[in-house]
Amino acid sequence: MSDQLVTYEVSEGIATISLDRPDVANAQNPELLDRLDSLWTAAADDPDVRVIVLRANGKHFSSGHDLAASSGRARSDKWTVAEVYEFEARRYVGYSLKWRNIPKPSIAAVQGACIAGGLLLAWPCDLIVAADNAKFSDPVVAMGIGGVEYHGHTWELGARLAKEILFTGRPVTAEEALRVGMVNRVVPLAELDAATRQLASEIASKHPFALRMAKRAVNQTLDVQGFTTAVQSVFDIHSLGHGHAITEAGFPVLVGLEGMKKSIAAQ
Repeated sequence: MSDQLVTYEVSEGIATISLDRPDVANAQNPELLDRLDSLWTAAADDPDVRVIVLRANGKHFSSGHDLAASSGRARSDKWTVAEVYEFEARRYVGYSLKWRNIPKPSIAAVQGACIAGGLLLAWPCDLIVAADNAKFSDPVVAMGIGGVEYHGHTWELGARLAKEILFTGRPVTAEEALRVGMVNRVVPLAELDAATRQLASEIASKHPFALRMAKRAVNQTLDVQGFTTAVQSVFDIHSLGHGHAITEAGFPVLVGLEGMKKSIAAQ
């Protein structure tokens, strides 16, 4: 099925969810995120699905939140911090944590740019296979905010590298991401889909309950260490950034927007 936002296919125990806005580098408007969530749910509920693959059509995995659409909100000085908070708590942090905790194994296949909100799609997946041209970045400091909503940075990169990419906005290459353990494998761009499919097939051959328990063991260990609590707490810090941006410019996306666009264009 296709609605020109996200496509979905199930074959041989693998559900493949594909972002399908290649003309805008798979920028995420609210409709895309809602559709994506519905497909994650469908895959989770389908007894024939053992592994979920998230991939993207086109040159880039995702350029993040759709700035042109202002995340579905009008550019106005009437939006409150509470309204922004509710919107992002549902579609950004809420969806990402939900996808992270779906009991079936998931794999993100990432090529090209994975910027800011793109991290909210890739990081919740259990495994990441990156094309050799993949670059991961969070240039949201350019918008006057301390980082994107789902703070996986410290867990995925380690504290010092997390600070560096936030402070500078520079991208992390696929090879660098592999060295620090943020991605599992780096493959040539032309082999990305085949390599991801092969890995998914290998995992799908295992007993689904055993896979579920293995995933739970790792995620629960991270949660004992404070992962989910930290993500939720840092979201409040992110929201404070929105409050500051609103007082400065009337609407969060307008603060440093040109700087943000330049960061994206550079990738």
